[in-house]
Amino acid sequence: MLEQNLYEKVGGEEAIAKVVDYFYNELVLKDETVNQFFEGVNMEKQKSHQTKFISFALGGPKNYTGKSMAKAHEGMNLQPEHFNTIATHLHDALAHFGVPESDIDTALTRVASLRDDILYK
Repeated sequence: MLEQNLYEKVGGEEAIAKVVDYFYNELVLKDETVNQFFEGVNMEKQKSHQTKFISFALGGPKNYTGKSMAKAHEGMNLQPEHFNTIATHLHDALAHFGVPESDIDTALTRVASLRDDILYK
């Protein structure tokens, strides 16, 4: 029997869309340390891009067609504390939907690999 990839384990794109919705609505947009980065952003478009990106990052289909991470974060001058806050919120959103800690760690390791493409741009 083939082992499920992380994308399949968490429930595919539909489940990831719920995680992303919770991530933004309940965590990120209520956090004054990072919510300013989303002022004036079309959040439906942002959530759609994020859902596709996270789906791909977790081993799902390559439906993400947005900008590169470096391009998407250009001019934001994100600092390590911003990155860490977002990573913590992603952890908490995944945990909220019952994703096991070992799988969350795998997901966050993949996100951490993008750190250099996101910070100080």
